[in-house]
Amino acid sequence: MSNPQEPYQPGHADAGARPAAPPRQPPAQQPGQYAGQFGAPGQQPGQYPGQFGAPGQYPDPTPFGLPGQPPAKDRKKLWIILGIVGGVVLLAIVGIIVLFNVLGGATNQARGLADGFTKLVIAGDSSQAYDDYLDPALQEQLSKEDFIAGVESLEMDETCEPAYNDLKVSSENGNNAADIAGVITCDGRQVDLAYRFEGTDELKMTNIKLRPKA
Repeated sequence: MSNPQEPYQPGHADAGARPAAPPRQPPAQQPGQYAGQFGAPGQQPGQYPGQFGAPGQYPDPTPFGLPGQPPAKDRKKLWIILGIVGGVVLLAIVGIIVLFNVLGGATNQARGLADGFTKLVIAGDSSQAYDDYLDPALQEQLSKEDFIAGVESLEMDETCEPAYNDLKVSSENGNNAADIAGVITCDGRQVDLAYRFEGTDELKMTNIKLRPKA
């Protein structure tokens, strides 16, 4: 007849029963690793969330700077150099404009003088042409009588028309010069002309050639 089963009593383990498992302990925290850190799998210790690069490497302190941008001192030198170059170019442009205006004014003046002088000698007003256009230095070399006689020998009349095909103007140290060459075409014949005007504010004829075209 079997013995009745004894009631279970705490603290008395069955000789054949398996011992109870010890309570689970949380995993040991690695040095430099913070609780609640959200990092990518395989993140190394000491690496902070959101940090890019090798462990221990800090982000670029100027992440918004352009790659290869020079330091402030280099940029200042660059601006100084650019300013100097720009100033030189500006001065050159201004000088060209001034020179162009000076030469342009001298060209127009010389053309007007040549045309006025030629029309006087064609019309027979050689005395006035001599007094109004010839430079005193040229008048010392060529008397008025010789000048008038030379113009009369060309036998020009109202049919003659001048044409200026070469005009060169130069300026040096405030002194302007203009060389004009052309031809006077009359009825059936031509006369070569060559004038030189010089001066600062007012140009005067310093050289003259009027001779029948060969």
